[in-house]
Amino acid sequence: MVQKVVVITGASSGIGAALAKRLGARGDALALGARRRDLLEKTASESGTQAIAVVMDVTKRYEVERLRDEALRRFGRVDVWVNNAGRGINKRVEELTDEDIRSTIDVVLMSVVYGMQAILPHFKERGEGQIINVSSMLGRVPFATYRSIYSASKSAVNILSANARMDLKAKYPRISVSVVMPGIVDTPFHEVAGPGLPVRAGGSLGQARVESADEVAEKIVGLIDHPVPEMYTGQTAQGMVAGYYSDVGAFEESMAGRGPQGRRD
Repeated sequence: MVQKVVVITGASSGIGAALAKRLGARGDALALGARRRDLLEKTASESGTQAIAVVMDVTKRYEVERLRDEALRRFGRVDVWVNNAGRGINKRVEELTDEDIRSTIDVVLMSVVYGMQAILPHFKERGEGQIINVSSMLGRVPFATYRSIYSASKSAVNILSANARMDLKAKYPRISVSVVMPGIVDTPFHEVAGPGLPVRAGGSLGQARVESADEVAEKIVGLIDHPVPEMYTGQTAQGMVAGYYSDVGAFEESMAGRGPQGRRD
């Protein structure tokens, strides 16, 4: 019996693929979206008998809506929508081009807007549903300045999610909007973003431990079962964020003096 129907964007690799496999193993039905057909279909085949692959581009509103429509056509409902697709680029503020900014915002921020707007009418009609937006610690703390536009886009995802959550509270209390903020995760993201520090699960950068995609996926499964507004996946993340906001100047001064091994993603 199907437990939940879950839509996941960016499901061809990394956190999205790991999440699909975990949810499929427990009997959830899945509509998986991504651009890379071969990897997406492989993920679907490894995610149980009730997983469908929908090749699509999250930067196009009509394709996000097509992902929703395929999920509804196949399963009749959607219980959880996970906006997971992302794109990183290693450039500091002064190095950014207009295309760097536009392309990153399209994947990181606009895909979340399209996903939320696509599924909310269905959730409102049902009176319940769950949106999970995968963000990053970098949306809160500037400890990787070479991820400038990615961090800015994730910060926008955080506040966009909070505003949506507040808008829904009074009339639709059974529709939840959660933000997941991983720290350093061993995924192909780092290879796509550009040259940087080696990232391997179980290792560390500075004080932060590198998580595997499966470890983060396990925590997202817990979030699906027990929704909360925000969740950090790294053990040190929440304390680091609290330290930053308690004294921004002191925190930034301490970070500015660190070498490459003190950088974190």
